[in-house]
Amino acid sequence: MLGMNDLKIGTVVVESGEPFVIQSTDHVKMGRGGAVLRTKMKNAISGGTLEKTYKGGDKIEEADLSHSKANFLYREENNFYFMDNESFEQFVLPKDQIGEISDFVKEESDVEVLNFEGKPVSISLPAKVDLKVVTAAPGVKGDTAQGSVNKPVTVETGYSVQTPLFVKEGDTIRINTQTGEYVERV
Repeated sequence: MLGMNDLKIGTVVVESGEPFVIQSTDHVKMGRGGAVLRTKMKNAISGGTLEKTYKGGDKIEEADLSHSKANFLYREENNFYFMDNESFEQFVLPKDQIGEISDFVKEESDVEVLNFEGKPVSISLPAKVDLKVVTAAPGVKGDTAQGSVNKPVTVETGYSVQTPLFVKEGDTIRINTQTGEYVERV
């Protein structure tokens, strides 16, 4: 159990049976009253935020988190199927639990899995991933006259991104997973 003084930015605690990552803390000392700690936390599973105030004597449960590696097998509608690299057990995570990075997960790629109490709850990807371009409109000479130097392309996961005119079908491009933007041609 953690006390009020143990709560720092990045600490993961259990609130209402779910893991929350502390995003910010504000230690407030009232005139005659005791000190309180105002926290802003983000749910590690759903991404929702919660603001909570703790008093001096409060005890907070620390989350039982672990990380593991898994291989992404396939996607079926809004479900993503993975296989743990150590135990070879398969598990499913829905798209809304994975979040926006689901656009960058390709089959047969390894991902980092966040486990809460031994159960997979979320995945994370590297900051940049390489994906193959499957459809790209041809760059037409004179397109830059209107100031438009980018064109949309679709990568193997179905994600559409703006790229420079020289990118064509069959190219492999690097995409930033935090911003969803084109980085470079590989």
